Amino acid sequence: MLATACFAQAVPIPTIEFSPKKYVCYKTSDSINVDGKMEESAWLKAEWTDDYVDIEGAVKPTPRFRTRCKMLWDENYLYIAAEIQEPDIWSNVKNRDDVIFYDNDFEVFIDPDGDTHRYSEFEMNALNTVWDLLLVQPYRDTKNAAIDAWDFKGLKTGVSVNGTINKPGDVDKNWTVEIAFPWKAFKEIAETAAPPNDNDQWRINFSRVEWKTEVIEGKYQKQIDPATGKPFPEDNWVWSPQGVVNMHYPEMWGYVQFSKEAVGSAKTSFIENKDEAAKWFLRNIYYKESSYFEKHGVFTTSVNELGIELKNIPGFIMPPVIECTTDMFEASLKSEDLTKKINIRTDGLTWISKIQK
Repeated sequence: MLATACFAQAVPIPTIEFSPKKYVCYKTSDSINVDGKMEESAWLKAEWTDDYVDIEGAVKPTPRFRTRCKMLWDENYLYIAAEIQEPDIWSNVKNRDDVIFYDNDFEVFIDPDGDTHRYSEFEMNALNTVWDLLLVQPYRDTKNAAIDAWDFKGLKTGVSVNGTINKPGDVDKNWTVEIAFPWKAFKEIAETAAPPNDNDQWRINFSRVEWKTEVIEGKYQKQIDPATGKPFPEDNWVWSPQGVVNMHYPEMWGYVQFSKEAVGSAKTSFIENKDEAAKWFLRNIYYKESSYFEKHGVFTTSVNELGIELKNIPGFIMPPVIECTTDMFEASLKSEDLTKKINIRTDGLTWISKIQK
């Protein structure tokens, strides 16, 4: 399962400690009207996520405006709702699958099986215009990552605006969204169960793009940086920080655990999966191999040459095994009971394989 190297340059390494956010998503028997208003009793019982932070984490200022989400599920859909504080609500993009982040937007990234490949990206604005696409791999790992023509078949979306759109001069409160992602769409991109089994965990993250604006001739316009003559860079605010200005690091996304318990009833504890520590250790080999390849033009089988400190990972045997060819590598960790291996390869794909006895 080796994959050829595609590193034009070293992959930037996240600058924060690996500590993805966690959320338990409960089941609902309510009929959800996807209108953006979150009025059903199930939404009132569902817990909010933590407020969004800057994409780079605590090294950057707290976002100027609050953003937070809720999640629910039933046998047909994964439901996501968000509250997006905004004193000046504006949007321009009206055509589906146009580039939504040219406006202020709300974004959802979902990797059902957590292998960092074949994941979905979804964006929407205050006009309820949407853009959905499939990423075969993160952009860092391939030149042709995105499939724009892919759609969430059966998708439902709704927006409720607490204020006015594209009307300067007043102070708006927020816009709220609801999204119903049909489970059948995820069956096209992952082999994991959809709807999920009780206590299954998916990798999910949320992002918000926020542009600095000013009013010119009665219209909202992006503020121009006089030094460049272009708009100031957008702010990127997220649920689970990435440690790098790039949402396409699925290994940094949050963990969402699905519970069969009805929302508002019995509490389900989040289950720590020991495989995730092994995956993260191997991910660091991937980062360091890309740097080594940039410098030397080859990969290495030596953990010491990569500068990686060996440490105890409960349930797994050290050191890792690294195999290389001229332009490929594969690294793995065996479980202590010798029943499985956690693997990673050149293009960042992670997977679990059984050990034949």
